[in-house]
Amino acid sequence: MTRPAISRRTVHTLAVAALCVAVIPSVGAQQGRGGGPPPQAAQSPRAAAPIDLAGYWVSIVNEDWRWRMVTPLKGDVASVPVSPEGRKIAESWDPATDGSCLAYGAAGLMRLPTRLHITWENDNTLKIDTDAGTQSRRLFFDKTTSPPAAKSLQGFSLAEWERGAARGGGRGGPAPAAFGNLKVTTTSMSGGWLRRNGVPYSDQTTMTEYVDRFATPGGDQWMVITTAVTDPKYLSQEFVTSTHFRREPDGSKWDPTACRP
Repeated sequence: MTRPAISRRTVHTLAVAALCVAVIPSVGAQQGRGGGPPPQAAQSPRAAAPIDLAGYWVSIVNEDWRWRMVTPLKGDVASVPVSPEGRKIAESWDPATDGSCLAYGAAGLMRLPTRLHITWENDNTLKIDTDAGTQSRRLFFDKTTSPPAAKSLQGFSLAEWERGAARGGGRGGPAPAAFGNLKVTTTSMSGGWLRRNGVPYSDQTTMTEYVDRFATPGGDQWMVITTAVTDPKYLSQEFVTSTHFRREPDGSKWDPTACRP
């Protein structure tokens, strides 16, 4: 059998990894004997953040407008890969329940037209408040945090920074700038709606989000959240969306509106 070709990048990556394994222990041993500076204390997730997400953000609805800005008709599951069971649930939705908090659970919340207020609750926990539905999500960077015993609308979210190679620097230049994105994995959700017309997700759902921030030539700051929802009960495959937010200068337009229990 012919072995598949290995790319030059893969070979380079493996070589670098092998070099690190071989070199790092000896360097550490020398430092332990006074051969170099002591290791620095690990920074908190807040201090080590490669991107700043704190502040007020407003959703920019530039895709799926008709499913996000108005409540879709009963049974409209277009573009959502629902399973036969999920379709049956969606077709049984009661329009009188429009506005239910079931539409404001973690798997559907960020797709709604809303404003976000993102703050650090402490050095290890990022908090996201929404004015739509008046919801709060907490993203825990401490991997030893245990999920609550009971499932909930917002579930349990573990977060981590994903970093890219440093950019900039060079002779006489400024220090290389750190950059990267935020990855969030959410479980322990009690189930809810992916859309306000009752398109369901179950309590078996797992959601993975990737959050990026970037500046436009005009100076605006944008945040993009790429979301993958996996539900073995009501979805036939992963449901992937990309949601855009623009940063606002302050909270003057913040207008919390509660959902219906």
